[in-house]
Amino acid sequence: MNNFFISGIIARLYLGHNLALVIPVKSCYSFIMRYAIIADIHANLTAFRAVLDDIERRGGVEEVWCLGDVVGYGPDPHQCIKLLRQYKHTCIAGNHDWAAIGKVDTSEFNPDAAAACRWTAQQLTMEDIEYLESLPLVIEKGDFTLVHGSPREPVWEYLLSVSRARENFAYFQSQFCLVGHSHVPLVFKYDETGACFFNQFSTNVGLVLGKSRLIINPGGVGQPRDGDPRASYAIYDSDTRMIRLYRIPYDISATQVRMVKHNLPMRLVARLSQGV
Repeated sequence: MNNFFISGIIARLYLGHNLALVIPVKSCYSFIMRYAIIADIHANLTAFRAVLDDIERRGGVEEVWCLGDVVGYGPDPHQCIKLLRQYKHTCIAGNHDWAAIGKVDTSEFNPDAAAACRWTAQQLTMEDIEYLESLPLVIEKGDFTLVHGSPREPVWEYLLSVSRARENFAYFQSQFCLVGHSHVPLVFKYDETGACFFNQFSTNVGLVLGKSRLIINPGGVGQPRDGDPRASYAIYDSDTRMIRLYRIPYDISATQVRMVKHNLPMRLVARLSQGV
């Protein structure tokens, strides 16, 4: 049985097996609204655990917002779904989540991704399948719209250019949109004049949420593609109206050993070391 204790200003939710989610509280009745923003876990349990451990070290969050692709590519699809579900979370569907349960055709995947998807499908329990089937394509959370690819094409579209980002601002009504899919941390800004700009999203400076509309990508947990192999995620603090990006080292070789053990494509194994 899970126990929820409040002592001083820290609330700790014990989840079993020495796993706990620490949540700072203003009082016994009001929570500081902090949210972890994660995307593209891609069945990399070692990276996912490293991120969750880092979240706890930073004081915990009230809820995890997952931007899809819990599975695909990596060696731990069932384990990652099981671990995510132990936390209070909101999750949307990604293309690999749908492919693993037959909701999209893997003919549009490259050969390595398709091979990993076929293997992933064989690892899922019925409960895993039902969970992935239940995931929506779009969720609105206050000032935020959550999608995997883009608000225009939630499953497939990559937002990596200013031109595509500018077009997509017309496809959501909230002030901010959170996306994954590209595995690259970035920010697109749409200001009052109708101009769209690309901004770096780095760990050095917090992203203050002001008047401009933004599309924000927190990078990938389980398969980063910006040349930095460390897991990437962000935390949103509603009190300060700020989102901070964090990069977390993890034991990449441990994930690679499991991938080799399961005969997953070697290109997928090798790319983890380079963050590409």
